[in-house]
Amino acid sequence: MEEYQDHSLSGRVFQKIREDILNGKYKENDELRENTIGKELGVSRTPVREALRQLELEGLVTIIPNRGAYVTGISQKDIWDIYMIRSHLEGLCARWATEHITDEQMERLEEILMLSEFQMNRESGFSVQQVAALDGRFHAVLYEASGSRILSHVLTDFHNYVQMARKSSIVSEERARKSIREHRQILRAIKDRDSEMAEQLANEHILHVMQNLKKQGYRAG
Repeated sequence: MEEYQDHSLSGRVFQKIREDILNGKYKENDELRENTIGKELGVSRTPVREALRQLELEGLVTIIPNRGAYVTGISQKDIWDIYMIRSHLEGLCARWATEHITDEQMERLEEILMLSEFQMNRESGFSVQQVAALDGRFHAVLYEASGSRILSHVLTDFHNYVQMARKSSIVSEERARKSIREHRQILRAIKDRDSEMAEQLANEHILHVMQNLKKQGYRAG
């Protein structure tokens, strides 16, 4: 039982450090000090060390013997590659969702879209953070609705890896509104059980995000 708890603890530490790297708290080349992180999280150095080793396997951290652990981060090319892969997998996800989605998942997607539209129509202006969070929730439910644990896991990881880029891609009101319209079109195709249209619209949605990222300075190489 103690071994399981230790493993679970290092897993939680791993998730926290990973999140802090992906959301920009830790920048590229920042040193990740075991003592400092341990104090911040209220844990010993052991689970932090284990988490850093796991992050090295993911390519987010580089451990240099006798020097320490440093943030590798996600490069612009990494982000571009992820979106290119997503442009195919998101379509597959939408196609499978037309076959497996439940009424409850359909209602959740509809609710997310209604909240997104409400955010965009606020007199005080829309919150990038709120719209980005709702965008993430829409995709999370769609992944779940695919009925594939493996596909959901892969797409969720990709989605988490590009958090900063996702936020920059919806900075403009025009893009945010267009993204919500595209989500609604995808949901409509799923409701109509039109798998080919759902796949096409989901693929195009990611390609549109990539076009917007180009305007933000992201490139393939």
